[in-house]
Amino acid sequence: MSQTKTKCAIIGPGNIGTDLMIKVMRTGKNIEMGALVGVDPKSDGLARAERLGVINTAEGLEGLVKMDVWKDIGVVFDATSAYVHKKHNDICVEHGKQMIDLTPAAIGPHCIPVVNMDEHLNEQNVNMVTCGGQATIPMVYAVKRVAHAVPYAEIVASVSSKSAGPGTRANIDEFTQNTARAIETVGGAARGKAIIILNPAEPPVLMRDTVYVLSQGAEPDAIQKSVEDMVAAVQDYVPGYRLKQEVQFERFGENNPVKIPGYGEFAGIKSTIFLEVEGAAHYLPAYAGNLDIMTSAALATAERWAAKTNAAAAE
Repeated sequence: MSQTKTKCAIIGPGNIGTDLMIKVMRTGKNIEMGALVGVDPKSDGLARAERLGVINTAEGLEGLVKMDVWKDIGVVFDATSAYVHKKHNDICVEHGKQMIDLTPAAIGPHCIPVVNMDEHLNEQNVNMVTCGGQATIPMVYAVKRVAHAVPYAEIVASVSSKSAGPGTRANIDEFTQNTARAIETVGGAARGKAIIILNPAEPPVLMRDTVYVLSQGAEPDAIQKSVEDMVAAVQDYVPGYRLKQEVQFERFGENNPVKIPGYGEFAGIKSTIFLEVEGAAHYLPAYAGNLDIMTSAALATAERWAAKTNAAAAE
């Protein structure tokens, strides 16, 4: 008997939305394309959807609601902007659709698949944080799960300027704020900070992330193993995710504490984790790992939602 798949709609035919569409079509197990939604009839994403035989509309989500396929849509991905996400969410809530938010709006809880996805399978809206968050928060959590405390964590996400579209550039403030919050609420740090760098280098460089974690109550060997195990878990849905080198450690004793603004003096271990993310190049170039990790994490979340729904229906 063939497996039933849940149809999805993607709002936003830009880089992220189009890459997600290709991923669903190539790799979807429990999810299949239902429709691609935009507002510009001349957009490349909608033209590509048309060529691939995917139902599409340039009349926004309101246009999709009027179409016959809407009743069959189970999951809606929003790849537009934080500004319009609330409107989209209101419509989806009204119609009982599950929503995966790839904008920094964060109406629903933050979701990092390898960290807390199982906690949010009953939520109607989950937020995928940011590309920097998807790449680095698993590392903060990897330290936290073997430590007694993580007073502070800071991440620096460097992405190719060419992979940062108008949506990313218009939401830089939301990026840093949303990521910092998720470092705390999902990663487990008492205080979090996020920095993004748009690298104009030519040829374009791969996404690089540096994660600094101050922890207490864990030794370097335990941290190294936890980090390596977490990297392997992320690679299940982002094969191009990897450590660039072994974790670097620095110990601060009570006689040589480091001062953290807003926290005070810290004694413990500083872990520095260097990451690289290479995209799968389904639609975007391989250097756009920052976009690839977002679409991969969103699809992984949708797959689990759909699997849960299908299992419940089969009972």
